[in-house]
Amino acid sequence: MLHRDYNENPFIVIWELTRACQLQCLHCRAEAQHHRHPLELTFEEGKKLIDDIYEMDNPMLVFTGGDPLERPDVFEIAEYAVKKGVRVSMTPSATPNVTKDAMKKAKDIGLSRWAFSIDGHCKEIHDHFRGTGGSFDLTMNAIHYLHELEMPLQINTVISRYNYEYLDEMAEMVEKLNCVLWSVFFLVPTGRGKETDMISAVEHERVFRWLYQLSKRVPFDIKTTAGQHYRRVVIQNKMREHKGMSDKEHIFYQDALDNGKTGQIDGLGRAPKGVNDGNGFVFISHTGDVFPSGLLPINAGNVRQTPLATIYRESEIFKNLRDPDKYKGKCGICEFRNVCGGSRSRAYNVTGDYMESEPYCVYIPRAMRGKKQTI
Repeated sequence: MLHRDYNENPFIVIWELTRACQLQCLHCRAEAQHHRHPLELTFEEGKKLIDDIYEMDNPMLVFTGGDPLERPDVFEIAEYAVKKGVRVSMTPSATPNVTKDAMKKAKDIGLSRWAFSIDGHCKEIHDHFRGTGGSFDLTMNAIHYLHELEMPLQINTVISRYNYEYLDEMAEMVEKLNCVLWSVFFLVPTGRGKETDMISAVEHERVFRWLYQLSKRVPFDIKTTAGQHYRRVVIQNKMREHKGMSDKEHIFYQDALDNGKTGQIDGLGRAPKGVNDGNGFVFISHTGDVFPSGLLPINAGNVRQTPLATIYRESEIFKNLRDPDKYKGKCGICEFRNVCGGSRSRAYNVTGDYMESEPYCVYIPRAMRGKKQTI
């Protein structure tokens, strides 16, 4: 795992089992529908896909949607993957599908972890963001069941203008819920997500600095999605804290791994180097289309016609995304480009070009300042 070459194999594969979902979230990437699509990958096609994923050095596999529990065969698919030795986790929606029986089934099959989304510290904010009344209470009940079953909990939170003012309250709640990982998403304006719902570039920076300080005192791990520049903020803070580190000529992702923690969470582990859209990360849609991520809607092929490994390794889109030296603007000359690289999906959705600079980053690279960096 430590020597995984992202040019050959991803660290994580996301498979959108279905777009069907009972919620109507304001930010929904998938613009989820109430009914399943007739051209979803079948159970047999899903097994073939899992075989192909396993052969790519057995990356982590996450079932997402829509709501994966809207597929009646979700547990059969999961069982097939787990029996092969694939590490599987799931991100279901907080709907009446999330029963204690469903969670017990997942545990008995051997799912590595269960992830729930909480986007507000109270039901008013969360339910507004999720577009469905009662979602907050359903989520809390489900987490209670999860703890009863002693299954590891991951909490996913989308940072937006709706909850930016309540981060301290959010952190306090997350800590009380006893999760192993808080996965903090930074809104990308795609699907139903709007640019007007996003926080500003300066606010992104404030949240990153706040997350770093939080990471030093909480028992759970923190990771960011579509917030690659958090890695830069972590390294900058560590440079301030550790004399001599600021003299380093080369900056590595390991420098950003938090506070001497082991990097091992309930057997899943953390990426040994920075993951970005198409670079250690691949997304497969409900109909088999392959994208660099669910937030970067450029189709690179379909697993019904082309093996996943061929698309991931040989697609021009994926190859471009794995070469930070090709990035445009300040991202292409930034000294943190191999560690950070900015969100390629946000660059695409804001500028129309997935190789453009991260548009919500305030940092000015050393090369643009014409002088030695001061920390």
